[in-house]
Amino acid sequence: MNDHNMNYYELIFSLHDAEPHHQDLLIDELSTLGFDTFEETENGFKAYVKTDDYDRSAVDERLEFYSDMVNYTYEVNLIPQKNWNELWESNFQPIEVDGKVRVRATFHEADSSYPHEIIIDPKMAFGTGHHDTTCLVMQLMLENEMSGKKVLDMGCGTGILAILAAKLGAADVTAIDYDMLCYKSTFENTALNHVKGVHIICGSKEEIPDEEFDIILANINRNILVDQMQRYAEVLKPAGELYVSGFYESPDLAIIKAEAQSQGLEYVTHKASPGHWTAAKFIKA
Repeated sequence: MNDHNMNYYELIFSLHDAEPHHQDLLIDELSTLGFDTFEETENGFKAYVKTDDYDRSAVDERLEFYSDMVNYTYEVNLIPQKNWNELWESNFQPIEVDGKVRVRATFHEADSSYPHEIIIDPKMAFGTGHHDTTCLVMQLMLENEMSGKKVLDMGCGTGILAILAAKLGAADVTAIDYDMLCYKSTFENTALNHVKGVHIICGSKEEIPDEEFDIILANINRNILVDQMQRYAEVLKPAGELYVSGFYESPDLAIIKAEAQSQGLEYVTHKASPGHWTAAKFIKA
């Protein structure tokens, strides 16, 4: 759980004429400077950091590198601890997918009308974008067969997709994330959901075991997906399936398709959210 006995700073970023990936670059940089929670807004995003961890000059110095590429401004607000808890919990709404899956936080009431309920102790992100991509991948998972399969979840985050795979009957699930917070979070969340057979690894593509997987799930971002595609193709069984998300329909999908094709992975279908986030399915020829 976030440390609620703390005051936080809220930085409200406004981006002007920016590409979607510019925002991701700024968020990636801020996450290395102690910012642990992000929320998308109409024209940018909000970033939150504990007051003790905030160093304005370090932020400006780090983001200076992007000043030619992206036109942004930001303002800073102090959020006292009592408001932080409320704000944070109110922003984390349950995710509901096709009437079959409900993802809720530890502080939400249970709802037994869904065949699958996943409980998450949310730590890092709240807001919209990541939920869109998570929902899209879950929809693809629900439409396909997970039962008895050997599954790899790359960039597992809070472990949601790995947990769903296990609940849908996957025989064996490996979940990998390079972020230590995600690694710990996935341990906690698999325990909260009483799922067995999930192996959790801290690392990147170098840590993908030399095994053959039936299904690979990767909800990350375009650049990392392109970078890791060759490794996915290597460890995917013939006729194995790859589900990817974390990118936009245009221009990203065409770039992902081209890279997948060059690695012997055939495009099958994709879904897009109203916000143009996209998830796609590929199969190993």
